[in-house]
Amino acid sequence: MAVTAARVGILGAGSMGTLFGFHLAGTCDVTVLDRNASLLEEIAARGLSVNDAPPRTVRIARSPAELFGSSVLFLFVKAVDTLRALRPFAGQLNPSMPIVSLQNGIGNEDAIKTALGGAVPVVLGITTESSLTVGAGRVRSSKEGNTILGSGGAAPETSRRVATLLSESGLQASVVYDIRPHLWGKLVANASINALSALLDCDVGKILAIPDASRLARELAGEAAACARALRVNLTFADPWVYVTEVIAVGADYKSSMAFDLESGNPTEIDHINGAVVAAGRRAGVATPYNEAMVRLIKAKERLRAGA
Repeated sequence: MAVTAARVGILGAGSMGTLFGFHLAGTCDVTVLDRNASLLEEIAARGLSVNDAPPRTVRIARSPAELFGSSVLFLFVKAVDTLRALRPFAGQLNPSMPIVSLQNGIGNEDAIKTALGGAVPVVLGITTESSLTVGAGRVRSSKEGNTILGSGGAAPETSRRVATLLSESGLQASVVYDIRPHLWGKLVANASINALSALLDCDVGKILAIPDASRLARELAGEAAACARALRVNLTFADPWVYVTEVIAVGADYKSSMAFDLESGNPTEIDHINGAVVAAGRRAGVATPYNEAMVRLIKAKERLRAGA
């Protein structure tokens, strides 16, 4: 008897949605939904492709209803768009269907449950996979990364099932008991790197090459790590700056996603990254002046780009 392929929904066909969708399409029945209709038409015609590999065909959803029957739903929309993207799914999904978030920032679990209800099985994770969009449904991926998953309300077996789907598709994936230290580690790195890359309009590797930028990045990382410690999160590294330099080395030749958001006039995730550090600092009584400055500078840049 033939084994039925898992039905995987991909919400968001940007660079990471394309990368994961391509890999999952090798072993799963993948359907992609994005608010950009012209992007979906290009994917329908040409499939998804990574580097020089032959394109892989995926289904295209023209409405959220076409994803209601998925076995698992991956979120690759920006954190700022989570509520908007998930509201059409409220009350329509199988209550056992996991929602997988590999998004930036802290607070995605709350946004998902606000949209879908507190009982939804959420799988949270981080990934060191990197990709750069070079065309509609086409990305360039540099080094092989790793995805770490944990529960945001889902049963441990559910997290393991999602990790197995990723592993069988050719991606490295593992499950941890407590995902919070990993989420905060990613936040430390993003808070240190993303806004600076955007404001300087440079590849992240240049941050280490410019002394003033690297000093500022170190202060941003230190504030974020101090917030994590004050909230009793056991980070997976002892020295936040050493960790950040390791992250920068992996994606040195790429600009941050926030830089591309500013270039394209899209809303940035500043409130979910540096803004999340500021909010955590207020709760924990930790001063975060450098992260607050990044929030104000990016918001000012957004207003300038909008013609204010």
